[in-house]
Amino acid sequence: MMPVLRRTWAPCGATPTVVVRARSHEKVSGIGALIVSPRRRSITLALALYPRLNIRGPQVLRFLRHLARHVRGPVVVLWDRGRSHRHRLVCTWLATHPRWHVVWLPPYAPELNPVELLWGYLKHGRLANFAPDTVDDIQTTVRRERRRLARHPQLLRSFFRHSALPFRV
Repeated sequence: MMPVLRRTWAPCGATPTVVVRARSHEKVSGIGALIVSPRRRSITLALALYPRLNIRGPQVLRFLRHLARHVRGPVVVLWDRGRSHRHRLVCTWLATHPRWHVVWLPPYAPELNPVELLWGYLKHGRLANFAPDTVDDIQTTVRRERRRLARHPQLLRSFFRHSALPFRV
């Protein structure tokens, strides 16, 4: 579990060091959504973490089912063209749920995807130089950051404002 290393401050003459145990190649994959409610004008972050797994169709389907239980009314999903989003299980589920409508982003356009900005903020900002010892450390820290983001809806809105989407939140 190698950290994302970034420049940091240190006292003059003291080189900052990040202690890393290089023996572990474990990981935590995540899937996230920024949910905008037009009626209440609120924005919410939904996040699911999968230790030791890559995100594939079954994980996306599980995430969508969870969202379907918590989000009411019609849902518009802005998605990149990742393989897991186009998985057979996901497409079948979406075809049987007419209130869900998918708008596909161009094949490679991370600048249009507000969730990509969120991941960049977490990985290269809040979690930079974070050297966890275990997968549980990663999960605990990411969950703490999710709770912190939930208390700052203006920050969540900024991911939409700074994306190249012609969309106002």
